[in-house]
Amino acid sequence: MRWLLVLMLAGTSAFYANGQNTADKLLESEDRLSIGGYAQIDYNQPLSSDVHQNGNMDIHRLVMMFAYRFNERTQFVTEIEYEHVSEVYVEQAFLNYRINPWLNFRGGLLLIPMGIINEYHEPATYNGVERPNLDSKIVPSTWREIGAGFTGNIQNLNLKYQLYVVNGFKSYDDGGILRGSDALRKGRQKGAESIFTHPNLSAKFDYYGVPGLKLGLSAYLGETQTSLYDGIAKDDVAMEAMADSSVIGLNMVGFDARYSTNGWVFKGQLNYASLNNTDEYNAFTGKDLGSGLFGYYLEAGYDLLNQKDTEQKLVPFVRYEKYNTHQDVEGIAKNLAYDRRDITAGIGWWMAPGAVLKADMQWFGNEATDDFDTQLNLGIGIWF
Repeated sequence: MRWLLVLMLAGTSAFYANGQNTADKLLESEDRLSIGGYAQIDYNQPLSSDVHQNGNMDIHRLVMMFAYRFNERTQFVTEIEYEHVSEVYVEQAFLNYRINPWLNFRGGLLLIPMGIINEYHEPATYNGVERPNLDSKIVPSTWREIGAGFTGNIQNLNLKYQLYVVNGFKSYDDGGILRGSDALRKGRQKGAESIFTHPNLSAKFDYYGVPGLKLGLSAYLGETQTSLYDGIAKDDVAMEAMADSSVIGLNMVGFDARYSTNGWVFKGQLNYASLNNTDEYNAFTGKDLGSGLFGYYLEAGYDLLNQKDTEQKLVPFVRYEKYNTHQDVEGIAKNLAYDRRDITAGIGWWMAPGAVLKADMQWFGNEATDDFDTQLNLGIGIWF
């Protein structure tokens, strides 16, 4: 089944297939100081025939990005995000040094290159008011950690690559952090006084040799971080064994495909993660973390204005997601409510390339029930 999905994804495609995110655009600017940003304003209304439910209106994200060019080789990029008006985060902050046209050193707070949304999360670059839930529950976007490595573009091979050594998820700090419902999400350290016990490796290769098509292969390998090692005597075998039980080994792979042609827009993504030591971790912390995570989505849309002489786009679309944070378990029973499927159908009007109005309906289901929860979403997306 999984290999069949990979073959299906290899033929899929997406809007802005070979586009850039904000950081890419700022790095290409010749200006000494460059400014960019994006915003997402949402209205989410759960629908039920049995009870009244309040809707939620939210300035979900307001982001400013800045880049400073020290010289022709050296740049600094940062992304400062306000979420829900009151929460402030730094999502990127890295120094980029161009060694030659195909090799750059990059260090600081980096986006983990896994899937599509984690790097291309500006609202005007994807369909739907909300990001795919796969990119919340399996790939915990926005996923970023402190690290360093190399990136570049080998043009004669039509290949972009990224290779970083980074800090990892926090699995324990005065109690267990990771859990079954959203797997790794609570463990993101986000560069905020992060603890470090084990280095992790993150890599991605993107192929763009076919016009309109972009194929991505990602990998993330390592172990989680835990506060229990701090202060342990090096000859204290018992305490070290207890600290070991709070560490999770993590191997995640991802495949994504994007393509656009003749007004049709498609994309797909597949992710699988294998987690080690979950039986000891769950016994020690009382959590219900799964040992295997699996998910995919397929999306299709069509630009109704593609034959018109206009920069505007009007794109109805549909997306199907299937994701399970209890794909595999050790020492605990599977929770069928964590085996989820979502359907999203809607439309987006790009009145300009960086300004979009969105509307969609979502149906959320899981294997524990035959019912679907329904939600109406309306949104405004800005990107410059």
